[in-house]
Amino acid sequence: MLRPSKKMLFAIEAVLDIAYHAGGEPVQSREITRRQGIPRRYLEQTLQQLVRSGILVGVRGPRGGYRLARERRRISVGEIVRVVRALEITEDPYQDVPTSELGKRVIRPMWNDLSEEIMNRLDAITIDDMCMRAYKGGISSEAHAKLDFTI
Repeated sequence: MLRPSKKMLFAIEAVLDIAYHAGGEPVQSREITRRQGIPRRYLEQTLQQLVRSGILVGVRGPRGGYRLARERRRISVGEIVRVVRALEITEDPYQDVPTSELGKRVIRPMWNDLSEEIMNRLDAITIDDMCMRAYKGGISSEAHAKLDFTI
């Protein structure tokens, strides 16, 4: 069953923050922590997992940080959710829960169907869609402040 955990929401926020505020430069985790208020202990582990899964790229060095591994229109919210769920769920959480035949044959399949529908919807939402929502919502991007048109 899909249930948004703190870590899942933090991961989506972090990827969206990188996409929205990067401006072509790597985004350092402390910047994400400052803007989003995400506790650093959650953030670092999650960012590393997103790097291992190919959603982000880690950039080393004094001006290093994280950037998207692909165009933001090619990264879905569903993909991020799957990465975090893999971290959180190592086995079926309902395996040891006793249940009746109604639970096994009716309720669990219903929840599985709903979870699949939710994942399909999340797969259809890209990070680019989320950036456009932020832009239309009037959220200012620090990427614009980083642009320098001086010749």
